[in-house]
Amino acid sequence: MTNGLGTVYNDVWLVDGVRTGFADFTSALRDISPTDLGIKVAREALAKAAIPAAEIDMVVAGNMAQSSFDAYFLPRHIGLYSGVPLETPALLVHRLCGTGFETIIQAADAITLGKAARVLCVGTESMSRNPVASYTSRSGFRMGQVEFKDFLWEATKDTASSTGMGDTAENLARKYGISREEVDEFAAQSFARAIAGTEFRAGEIVAVINETFSLAGYNDRGIRLPKGIESFAVDEHVRPTPLSVLAKLKPAFKGVQTGGNSSAVVDGAAAAIVVGGRTVKDRGLTPLARVVAAEVVGVPPEIMGIGPAPAIAGVVERAGLKLSDIDRFEINEAFGAQYLAVEKELGLDRSKVNVHGGAIALGHPLGVTGVRLCITVARELRRAGLKRGIASACIGGGQGVAILIEV
Repeated sequence: MTNGLGTVYNDVWLVDGVRTGFADFTSALRDISPTDLGIKVAREALAKAAIPAAEIDMVVAGNMAQSSFDAYFLPRHIGLYSGVPLETPALLVHRLCGTGFETIIQAADAITLGKAARVLCVGTESMSRNPVASYTSRSGFRMGQVEFKDFLWEATKDTASSTGMGDTAENLARKYGISREEVDEFAAQSFARAIAGTEFRAGEIVAVINETFSLAGYNDRGIRLPKGIESFAVDEHVRPTPLSVLAKLKPAFKGVQTGGNSSAVVDGAAAAIVVGGRTVKDRGLTPLARVVAAEVVGVPPEIMGIGPAPAIAGVVERAGLKLSDIDRFEINEAFGAQYLAVEKELGLDRSKVNVHGGAIALGHPLGVTGVRLCITVARELRRAGLKRGIASACIGGGQGVAILIEV
């Protein structure tokens, strides 16, 4: 469908990673800045990977919506308050729903180029704190022209193709002949797998608690949960959701997609430590996985959800493999019909995909998802004693991304 932009990596390793639980929209994490969520997971990932913060050469943070007044400083503050040296630079990346993946790709590229040896990768997102914004009021208000809109809602509309993200899923449902019943059945399976996988996912979740982040010579910052909540460490959207319940929901986009078979709107953060082979050898580390290759592609904006199909096909070909060589897939479930279109296009065996549930059940905090999927697929390969996995997602505006790893 398109030419891909990709790389095969020789000696790049995902040491370890963690994430917060994903909190429902305007729930337990509603008041917390994405910067502070990012600091939390960054500190925990460094500790779990046994990499001293003082040895980090580069910080790469991903975040989509600016949801605090100090958002310009998000990657820098995440690094500094995690204990990374003042001299270590920080970068913010933004590739829409592929943002979390891009943090790992940037790290792998920097290591391959010899610019860094140890990189802190963080994805963080507060959907709840997305602003109600006005872009036309700087010069004053004219009669009848005051315009404040919900950024979270308006930002999902692609003005190039005049399609909302839900509309792109409906376009795929028509193109691939996907029925409402198929989408609901897939969503019910996602919830059921997520419930069954609760214990597995607990291994990657760290508890968010009330705490202060101090930095010598600078102002304190930190996390304050809502009154009555002392700790948060679950994927809150996961709940028993049978097909009979899903079938009763009204369409959200004039077709097969509903609020129940689309990805949940949630808040959260994830962090991973990516290093070169020399660090692995010198420190005697046992990494989660090797980062083998990555691929980013473009697809038509009006069917942006098909993006994982050419991205996965591209990264497999670039690595000299076949699709049958891949043991596990983690593919973001932006919408049920979107995932099913990818499944049909590639002929995927669903028993290998999202085996512990996907974003319909867990949620899709936009800038976080890529980091979470890479951590999850690596952990699942180790749990199941398998070798190769791919994490992938579609990207608003018409892109797809995939990262191939092996253990």
